[in-house]
Amino acid sequence: MPDRTKAPTRRTTLYTSAVIIVLVVVVFGYLYLRALPGLSVARNKPPALETTVATWLLRHSVPADDRARQNPLASDAAAVAAGQVSFRQKCEGCHAYDGSGRTEIGGGSYPRPPEFTSVLPSLTDGEIFYHIRNGIRNTAMPAWNLPDSEVWQLVSYVRHLPDVAPLAAESAAKMDVSSSHYVGSQACKSCHEDQFGRWSKTKMANVVRDPKVHPEAVIPDFSQADPPLKFTLDDVAFVYGSGWKQRYFKKVGNDYFPLPAQWDVMHKMWRPYHVADNTDWWAKLYPDPAGDNSTRPTGPLCDGCHSVGYNIDDNTVAEWNVGCERCHGAGSAHADHPTRENIINPARLDYVRANDVCIQCHSQGQPVANPIKGKYYDWPVGYDVDKNLWDFWKLEEHKLGEQTFTHFPDGTAHKNRMQGNDFVQSLMYTRGVTCFSCHDVHGTENEALLRAPGNDVCGACHGPNSQNGPHAETIEAHTHHKADSPGSQCSACHMPKIEQTIADINVSSHTFHFVTPSETDSLKIPNACNVCHKDHDTSWAAKALASWGDRSIWRMNK
Repeated sequence: MPDRTKAPTRRTTLYTSAVIIVLVVVVFGYLYLRALPGLSVARNKPPALETTVATWLLRHSVPADDRARQNPLASDAAAVAAGQVSFRQKCEGCHAYDGSGRTEIGGGSYPRPPEFTSVLPSLTDGEIFYHIRNGIRNTAMPAWNLPDSEVWQLVSYVRHLPDVAPLAAESAAKMDVSSSHYVGSQACKSCHEDQFGRWSKTKMANVVRDPKVHPEAVIPDFSQADPPLKFTLDDVAFVYGSGWKQRYFKKVGNDYFPLPAQWDVMHKMWRPYHVADNTDWWAKLYPDPAGDNSTRPTGPLCDGCHSVGYNIDDNTVAEWNVGCERCHGAGSAHADHPTRENIINPARLDYVRANDVCIQCHSQGQPVANPIKGKYYDWPVGYDVDKNLWDFWKLEEHKLGEQTFTHFPDGTAHKNRMQGNDFVQSLMYTRGVTCFSCHDVHGTENEALLRAPGNDVCGACHGPNSQNGPHAETIEAHTHHKADSPGSQCSACHMPKIEQTIADINVSSHTFHFVTPSETDSLKIPNACNVCHKDHDTSWAAKALASWGDRSIWRMNK
């Protein structure tokens, strides 16, 4: 007899198959109508799931032996320099000079080039080498048939990319120090021994010192009589400064007062010290008829920037000098349990707040609320690096076209301690460059705590015929001065020393603007040519620039 149980089973199978076919058709129809159009578009950002899966696959696609390889060139300076040349030729078009991927090509690729500053720390040298050599499938990253030595040079260079503010900066709120208190820089030493060791030798760490504890801090010989010198070393409670000038503070009660003479370090001579009433804004608010600074306390006028945690109620400090917590915030929680979340790292802030860590003291301005508790302050009372500086501080105002004690007519600073006033006007600032892109306040062997000597700092982002310029075959072709001469130093033209610190000693401007001879004629701002060529006038300088033939006449004559 026929098996009747097979008929329903066959019908069920056919029904199920039909349903599956219909569902497949519906799904493919939906995908065709809804998902397929635009699927090839590269301008869209990859979904988070796709990025996560692709990243996992990428990390696990590198063979273990390749992942374990170490760069034989490491941080060799010549290798880094050679890698920079290769990077500019082969990589910069997509990855940008700083590895951010912020280029027209990078911004139009699918997937987008990774931001190196966030990705590279988690990759081994071997993984970076592997990806450069073999490329990455289904991305814009090609395989490069380069000698091993050149690939390793690229690995060396991308480990030394210029520091700029991150694209996706973290807010200070994510780095919470609100429940912390100050513990002093010594608490940082055990974990950050290298940074602490370098910082402890810097001028930042030694702004003010007690000559009884640090007799080596005193530069001049107090035993030699000199007309401006009307006090003895026994009167000095604090020695302030050591770079261009050194001043001396006397303690009266629980405050300090500047003594009326200062040592000119560069000229090795004593000079009178007294701020005239028509100079700094606060001078007339602290009348000093005797001319000896005896009515001008350093507490409201200086000490907030030369200490950590200055208390305006009793004039006490958590720590004298520019300690770790001045830039990283109160550190007790971090010292007890170190994490990324319980300390402020300026390198993880956006470019405005990152720069404000330095601008809080390296600027001329006034507190937003002044006076405070009956006193006028010359530093941002109440600000800490987890807050917004603009809530506490306003930069010195300037009316365009007027020359004042603080500004040249175009707004360039006229005096020292105005690097921030200059910098916020610069194109560098608007591009996300930060103070620590060029300076390492933890300490270096270079002048002004630069990350590298002279032109090497600028060369990290700029180079002949690079995206950022200069647009010339060589540095010498750009400057029209011999290689390695003072005139071929980037800072000679773009950061001329025109801002007074003491007598005829000036410091560099930070607008990075090339002041033309015509601007000197019309606005009386010193230009770089005549700062060096003091034996010539602006007419000579203008003719020299015109003879080069590669400068815009419109810029030079403005």
